[in-house]
Amino acid sequence: MNEAPASSGAGRQVFSAAAIYFVIVFGVGLVLGPVRVLWLEPWIGRTLAVLCEAPLLVCAMWLGARWASSWVKLEPGWWRRLAVGLLALAMQQVADLAVGFGLRGMALSDQIAYFATPPGLIYAATLILFAAMPLIAALQTPRREI
Repeated sequence: MNEAPASSGAGRQVFSAAAIYFVIVFGVGLVLGPVRVLWLEPWIGRTLAVLCEAPLLVCAMWLGARWASSWVKLEPGWWRRLAVGLLALAMQQVADLAVGFGLRGMALSDQIAYFATPPGLIYAATLILFAAMPLIAALQTPRREI
């Protein structure tokens, strides 16, 4: 009945699954990002380019969430799936800020202001989905691992 973590082993499982999930999805984003920015944005504009990229990222999220949980043999529990998503989101935001600062020369204020634009709103929606996908994917498994 009580789904609180019983040991640090559960914490390690959650952290490992979150790290794997983050690496898979962020890796796909690193491949798709330059394609979007260098090829699609000049051709169809920023908003449509982000809309074209989003379904591919959602597929990566779906597969990544399922694979990460399987690889670490994550124990059942809705809180574990949610913790994986939230921890992976924290990792993603740190990495995204680092990329923005280091590769794109963006200030924090620029990165925050992006969320007020149409492509930024699409990005915000994908971040919410990214955090929720491990739980969503678990709800869709035949074994009902929640």
